[in-house]
Amino acid sequence: MTKVGAKGDEASPLFTIKVRRVSDESQVTILNNKDEVNMKITMTSSSESCKIGNAKFIIHITGEHSIILKFPTPTEMKRFQAQVDFRSKCQSVFDKRTAESSAVQYFQFYGYLSQQQNMMQDYVRTGTYQKAMVQNFMDFRDKVVLDVGAGSGILSFFAMQAGARKVYAVEASTMAEHTKKLVSQSQYAGRIIVIPGKIEEIDIPEQVDIIVSEPMGYMLFNERMLETYLHSKKFLRPNGLMFPTVGDLHIAPFSDELLYMEQFTKANFWYQQSFHGVDLSPLRDAAVEEYFKQPIVDTFDIRILMAKSVKYTVNFLQAQEEDLHRIEIPLHFTAHSSGTVHGFAFWFDIAFIGSMSTVWLSTAPTESLTHWYQVRCLFRSPLFIKTGETMVGKVVLRSNMRQSYDVDIEAVVEATGSKAENTLDLKNPFFHYTGQPPATPAGAHTTSPSEAHCSGVAGDAYTAGGGSNTGNNSSGGGSSHYQRHHPSAHYGQQDSQNTANPSQQYHQQYHPSQYQQQHSGRNGNNQGQQAASGKEAAAASGGRQSGAGDSAPGTPGSQAQQRTQQNGTTPAFCNTVPLISGGIPYPGLSNKQAMVGGQQQQQQSGSAGNHVLDPSQQQQQQNNGPPPPQQNLYY
Repeated sequence: MTKVGAKGDEASPLFTIKVRRVSDESQVTILNNKDEVNMKITMTSSSESCKIGNAKFIIHITGEHSIILKFPTPTEMKRFQAQVDFRSKCQSVFDKRTAESSAVQYFQFYGYLSQQQNMMQDYVRTGTYQKAMVQNFMDFRDKVVLDVGAGSGILSFFAMQAGARKVYAVEASTMAEHTKKLVSQSQYAGRIIVIPGKIEEIDIPEQVDIIVSEPMGYMLFNERMLETYLHSKKFLRPNGLMFPTVGDLHIAPFSDELLYMEQFTKANFWYQQSFHGVDLSPLRDAAVEEYFKQPIVDTFDIRILMAKSVKYTVNFLQAQEEDLHRIEIPLHFTAHSSGTVHGFAFWFDIAFIGSMSTVWLSTAPTESLTHWYQVRCLFRSPLFIKTGETMVGKVVLRSNMRQSYDVDIEAVVEATGSKAENTLDLKNPFFHYTGQPPATPAGAHTTSPSEAHCSGVAGDAYTAGGGSNTGNNSSGGGSSHYQRHHPSAHYGQQDSQNTANPSQQYHQQYHPSQYQQQHSGRNGNNQGQQAASGKEAAAASGGRQSGAGDSAPGTPGSQAQQRTQQNGTTPAFCNTVPLISGGIPYPGLSNKQAMVGGQQQQQQSGSAGNHVLDPSQQQQQQNNGPPPPQQNLYY
C-alpha cells in the first residue's frame, strides 16, 4: 500500500502499486482502494525519477507533471526503487558473475508456469522437501524463514505447514506476481511476504532462523544458484539452519559402447561429400568435437558402472561462494570389472539435517527418477581397464558467466599409462532421455536368461526373491533377477528402515566375484527358505497355473510339481505366461499374483522423503549385486 498524490499533496488516499519488470522495462500500475486502475506508468532507463528522504519516491511523468509516492516504510520504498531504477550503479555480486543475456534468458525461463509445473510434478523432489520440513516441525515452529528463489512459493507454504511464523519469499522472475496471487488467496496471507528481486540486491527487515531453497542443477552445480543460496547466509542468524544442509556429488567410471558410437554416428552427417552438391566433410572434425563437448542427460542401468563412486561433499552451512568458482575433485578408482571406460557418470544426493530427523533426496540411478536425471561425460578416446587395476584422475569444474561450468575430465590407468581427457560445456547438455527403461548392458548375464525363464527359476526370483533381500535366493540369469534387484522393489518394504545411503550400499556389495558367487548356486539354508516361498506361491495360485495342482505322474504338470517340491520354485512355462495389470507379461507369476500385480507395483514405488540416511550409502548395504534397468517413475 502506498500514499499517492500530486507534488506537495499530503492528504492523498491509500493506493496499491503493482510493478512488473521484464528485462529493461517496468510497468507500474496504481490501483485505488476499489481495486480500479488509476494510472499506468512505463519506466525505462530514460525515465526521470529519484527518492526523496527515506520513504518517498518521485516520478516525472510528462511536462510539468510528476507524482510522489509515499511508502509506509523505508524498506517498501527500497523494494520499489529496485524494480524501477535502471540507472547505472555498482554491480551486485550476481551481476558481476553473470552475463546479462544469460540472466534475462534464465529469469524468463523460470517465469513460465509450465516450467514451475514441471518441477512441482517431480513428486520425489516436492514430496521429499515437504517431508523434510514437516518432520522437523520443531525447527520451524514460530520461526522466521527465508525462501531463496521461491518460484511458485511451494516451499514457503511447506514452511507454514511446519509451523513457521513468517516467511520471506524472494523471487527474481515474473513468477513473483503469480506467487503473490497464490498467497493472497491462501490462509497464509500476510504471513508469507513475497519480495521481487535478486537475493544479492534486496533487503529484508530482520534476520531469519532458517533458509530454504531448491538451488540444485544438473550435476548439482549447474545454473550456479548454489552461490546465491550461500550468499543468502548474510540474513541468517547465528546457529540458524539451512534446508538442504549438505550436498554430495558422486562420480563413477562407466562403459557404454552404444552411447559412445551414437555420438560419433551423429557427427558422420558432416562426413558427406555431396550433400545437395555441397561437400560437408571439412566440418566433420568440428562436429565430433561439439558433440563430445555435450554432457549426456538421461538415466542408465547401474551395471554399466565399473567402480565405486567417488563422493565430493559441500556443507552449505560452512561453504563460501568463492569455494564454488573452481571445484577440483581428485579421483581414485579400483575397477571391479574389465572393459572399456567411456567416461564418467555423475549424480548427487542432498540431506536435510534437522533436530528431529535427517531426510535424503537422491538422484542416484538406483532411485526413482527425478527431473535432474543423471549426467554422463564422455571421453573422446576411451580407456581399457582390467578388474583390480587402478585408475586415477580428476574432475575440474570452472565457473563461467553463463551461469554454468566448463567441465574438465581426466583419467589415467596406472598399469598401462593410458590416458583420456575431455572438456565439456555443462550449459549445453544433450537430453538423451527417451522415457524407456535403460537397456540391459551387454554381457550382464552370467547364466542363460531363457533357460531360467522356461524352467521355472524365474518364478523363484519373482515369487520368493522379491522381498527377501538376502541375495542368496536365486540361481537364475539376468532377467530372473529383475524384480528382486530393481530399486523400486525396496521402496514399499524397506524405505521406513533406511539407515544408510543407497549409493554407498551399492558400492559395498557390488563386486563381480561376489555377484557371481552369490548367484551361481544355493546353499542348504536358502533352499529351505525358497521351498517355503514356493509352497506359498503354489497355494496362492490355487493350482490354476499349467495344471500344477492335480496332474498325473509323468505329465508336465507333475514334473513341475516335483520341481516345486525339490527346489522350492514355482513352475512357469513359456506358453502360459500370465499378464500383470497393464498387460505386461511377467514370467513365473500365478493368476492371483497377476491380478494384484498393479497393487504390488504401486507399493514398490514407495513415497518421497523416506530416506533417513544417504540413499547412495543405503543401496550399497542392501543390494547384493547390481540392479537391472530402473523403472522410470517420473515423466
